[in-house]
Amino acid sequence: MPKPPVRILGLDPGLCHLGWGVVDWDSQRLSFVACGTIDTGAGEAMGQRLTALFEGLTEIVRAHAPDEAAIEETFVNTNARAALKLGQARGVALLVPARLGLSVAEYAPNSIKKTVTGAGHADKTQIRAMLRYLMPKAQPATPDAADALAVAICHAHHRRALAIRAALSAPA
Repeated sequence: MPKPPVRILGLDPGLCHLGWGVVDWDSQRLSFVACGTIDTGAGEAMGQRLTALFEGLTEIVRAHAPDEAAIEETFVNTNARAALKLGQARGVALLVPARLGLSVAEYAPNSIKKTVTGAGHADKTQIRAMLRYLMPKAQPATPDAADALAVAICHAHHRRALAIRAALSAPA
């Protein structure tokens, strides 16, 4: 009897636009489930924006019932203020799935790009082209949703290595 597919939630954190994508992975095939973006208004207070991200992401996790989550690591930003704001949004993106009992893997942007396109410095156009090839039914409306699907795909392809690493580090 084949195992049921693993449902993976990919997250591309952002304060203005938090991208999310859900895929099913049966260790051989990827299947598109859903994707979108949670948007917050730049004129809103920080607390309201973080609350909107928290509530929106909680709703997505409950609606799609993923088994695991993956998030893009923050790249170093020269603007300290922007980096701090992104870090706060990223904290919410890490907290929600973890609080709802999901394991959360993290991947560097270059690792995600290399896994999806074969090139660690691929641009958004190349990522979208590979998404169309890998999951023709996926039609992400925003670059953030496309990036979140790329995170989910990256996690799907790294699951085996993660399982081996976990088995090796488990106490005997």
